[in-house]
Amino acid sequence: MGKFVVMADWDDVPHLSETEKVELIASIPPHQREARTKGVPQLGSGAIFPVPETDVLVDDFEVPAYFARGYGLDVGWNCTAAVWIAHDRETNIRYVYAVHKRGEAEPSVHADAIRARGLWIPGRIDPASRGRSQSDGSQLIQAYVEMGLYLDVAPNAVESGLLDVWRLLSTGQLKVFASCKTWIEEFRLYRRDAKGRVVKQNDHLMDATRYAIVSGVNWLSTEPAAEDDPVIKFYQTGTETMGWMH
Repeated sequence: MGKFVVMADWDDVPHLSETEKVELIASIPPHQREARTKGVPQLGSGAIFPVPETDVLVDDFEVPAYFARGYGLDVGWNCTAAVWIAHDRETNIRYVYAVHKRGEAEPSVHADAIRARGLWIPGRIDPASRGRSQSDGSQLIQAYVEMGLYLDVAPNAVESGLLDVWRLLSTGQLKVFASCKTWIEEFRLYRRDAKGRVVKQNDHLMDATRYAIVSGVNWLSTEPAAEDDPVIKFYQTGTETMGWMH
């Protein structure tokens, strides 16, 4: 008898200017905007990265040596995927310039493909790789490191990681080479369901991208001279591989 509800949105408060509203909306993920601006209690569904492909894709170019590089790695028997990132420190733009995606193959197959793109390039791997594999009971990250990959574990921050990727895409600070067709296919289908949950289907490259982005840029590396490369030194001297891990 003594209860009532008042719905108030941003247009009902005097302390927000139109400029401030525009800036705030730009900082909020699309699936949260109705709830944050109008108080509508919903999480929202639809594309996780609602950014036009024309704003994301660029023609391939030869990545300059001074660009810092790294890759994100999502592992699993059904599918293992890697996404290589190159960072132009002058413009602060990151480029997805290469991808690897293959299902139902042994870790050695994926390791060969990753090493082929540069033994010196560091990677950030799916935090779930700390768990035990079904095949031999060893930790996947240890297996990959012992096969010559220069790896560390990525932060396992899903929503903040998705927000980081979305912000970079929407502000033009993350671009993708047009040749990365499988990445584009996943990007088009990457979505939330009606309850706001990420649809976990055909999303391995998206996960690998998130691992690379959420890790920041300080871990990315430029190609070293051969005599300074710890990976090359390993193959020359047999130094313990596990020492590469940060």
